[in-house]
Amino acid sequence: MKAGELAGLAAQIKTWGAELGFQQVGITDTDLETAEQRLLAWLAAERHGTMDYMARHGTRRSRPAELLPGTCRIIAARMDCLPAEQRPPIELLNQRHHAYIARYALGRDYHKVIRRRLQQLANRIEAAIGNFGYRAFTDSAPVMEKPLASKAGLGWIGKHTNVINRHAGSWFMLGELYTDLPLPVDQPATDHCGSCRACIDICPTAAITEPYVLDATRCISYLTIELKGSIPVQYRSAIGNRIFGCDDCQLVCPWNKFAQHTREKDFIPRHGLESSQLTELFCWTEDEWQEKTAGSAIRRPGYEGWLRNIAVALGNAPSTAKVIAALESRKDHPSELVKEHVAWALQQHA
Repeated sequence: MKAGELAGLAAQIKTWGAELGFQQVGITDTDLETAEQRLLAWLAAERHGTMDYMARHGTRRSRPAELLPGTCRIIAARMDCLPAEQRPPIELLNQRHHAYIARYALGRDYHKVIRRRLQQLANRIEAAIGNFGYRAFTDSAPVMEKPLASKAGLGWIGKHTNVINRHAGSWFMLGELYTDLPLPVDQPATDHCGSCRACIDICPTAAITEPYVLDATRCISYLTIELKGSIPVQYRSAIGNRIFGCDDCQLVCPWNKFAQHTREKDFIPRHGLESSQLTELFCWTEDEWQEKTAGSAIRRPGYEGWLRNIAVALGNAPSTAKVIAALESRKDHPSELVKEHVAWALQQHA
């Protein structure tokens, strides 16, 4: 294709992306040298904890053509994920008998939603130009999503390490199409965090050790989702009522005054999870959990992890007969992991 045709195709791809529900689509090349050096330093400092997959793939994460040979461009897209709610999410953090779940996880698993839309985008491109090389990703392979999004102009990587868009805040999820089409690239986003440190100051476990550096081993999202074993005792009180992920750094970010509520029906909260009682969720049997989390990102820590997390939250909840009874009901659970966290929680109410 000639340069003019490629420019026209790039413009059409962005139009198609909007029609498919993406709020923005950008295009970038594959040069991630700076991001690669930062990643290697982060891994060397062992800030990835038990997430061995972060190092397992070597440079395929930071060199797209090694992951998918022939890749020369990345089509990056973002989709709003914040659901509209009757009251601000931050209020739930002060209501310790309620469960707090990261807002992106309240509806259908974003991996499924965004990957399907990216495939539909690829289908439209293929219908227009014929066969081409591509592969769709949504936080599902060794892909440096945030540096790619920043290079594609979708936003800058903030001090909390999330991508921020000056017109849309940070409440969105990312996806990518790796492609062999030599499309014209967009201008990278520029940093607008300035001297603000709201995200650093609010982090319950001081996981943002310095601007733009996150120690995952301290992060509540890591502790409640990625960590499969026991949550370190020194972080349990700080977890509060957060049973899946943490949004604090986004809740206080000044740029999120521009955030828009999602228009995606798939991201509408299910089963009342946006404001459920901890004791109610703790009583779910495994069958109930399987049924009510079907198609949800909440599946990631497994049922044991679910009970572990809620036990910690109940340990931080107000001491009521209902809370104590819920914990007592699980103190002889067959899982040693669950029993350990229930015992800790009961000690908090002793």
